[in-house]
Amino acid sequence: MSAGELAERAVAPPLLVEALTVAQRRLTRTLTAALTEEDCTLDQWLVLRTLGDGTGRSMGELARALVIPQATLTRIVDALVDGGHIYRRQSGADRRRITVHLSRRGTDRLARLNALAEAHEAAVRTACASEDPAALLAFLAGPDAA
Repeated sequence: MSAGELAERAVAPPLLVEALTVAQRRLTRTLTAALTEEDCTLDQWLVLRTLGDGTGRSMGELARALVIPQATLTRIVDALVDGGHIYRRQSGADRRRITVHLSRRGTDRLARLNALAEAHEAAVRTACASEDPAALLAFLAGPDAA
């Protein structure tokens, strides 16, 4: 590729996938920081939230719903089970089928985590409603942006 082609490519607007990926990373950075203070990962919160409707889910259903590889999901679920936030239940109809459910302790924790997420959501919505696009970009960049 010539220097001119490289220069042209460098000033080209970002592709949608680039813009969305960067925005998603910046958007979740502040929520992840808040969840970390509660000793919770973003993926753990997403699992708890998915189970929050009271309906148990199989590991396969959770993996598909959250777009998380099965092996990664197993580690996440194991940590939540160890903390007493969720539990596994064997199906009465098919003993091979295991579903995951939110425990009472998990329900309490989910309420606290959802409050953090709702505060984050409110801040994002406030930034999005701003007349100044720089306000949204500053929010997405976060306090540690250079």
